[in-house]
Amino acid sequence: MLKLVNVSKIHQAGEVQTTALAGINLHIRAGEYVAIAGPSGCGKSTLLNILGMLDSANQGELWFEGQNVADWNEGRLNELRRGRIGFIFQSFNLIEELTVFENVELALEYGELPAKERRQRVQAMLEKLGIAHRARHRPSQLSGGQQQRVAIARALVAGPAILLADEPTGNLDTAHGEEVMQLLRKINEEGTTVVMVTHSPSHAAQAQRILTLLDGRVVSDSHIAKAA
Repeated sequence: MLKLVNVSKIHQAGEVQTTALAGINLHIRAGEYVAIAGPSGCGKSTLLNILGMLDSANQGELWFEGQNVADWNEGRLNELRRGRIGFIFQSFNLIEELTVFENVELALEYGELPAKERRQRVQAMLEKLGIAHRARHRPSQLSGGQQQRVAIARALVAGPAILLADEPTGNLDTAHGEEVMQLLRKINEEGTTVVMVTHSPSHAAQAQRILTLLDGRVVSDSHIAKAA
């Protein structure tokens, strides 16, 4: 589904160069649940942003569903991302001026769905994630766990093939963080590919596969054996 071939990313600040990723080779298959782990500054979020086409590499190839998209312009990448890739961020990124329902519906705004079908999809997703009773509330009226559920609903409502999550439990307490982890497992079990950046060893261990980064390189790629 997703493949990186010799991908490197260098950040330039004046005359100072910082290598964020150095020669990454990676293949993520459809249906996998992959955790990206490692210390702060090791390149985890940079790698996730390149996988999601929110950032571009300085060199290397990015293959998505059989196409090398490394040289595509932003317009083509936007079209490809839309409906195919969902994003969840640590900071939720909800719009306070919009209701919960409107925040989720925003993900369908640029599609071709009729308004009635859009509303039906949003309602079904809110019900699935247990927040339909909060549909008319504003984000500030919700708990952190509820806000992250709204963000997950927004990421999933278009039916993406892959869900990218950047520290999705970072702003949550332990109980709400575990609720989000349970949701991610369920989403993956239903067929969506999940790639998650985390600094939590216990959360990483809930994935099927753990990629460990250090200084912009993959130093470990291990599959987790699950109890029968």
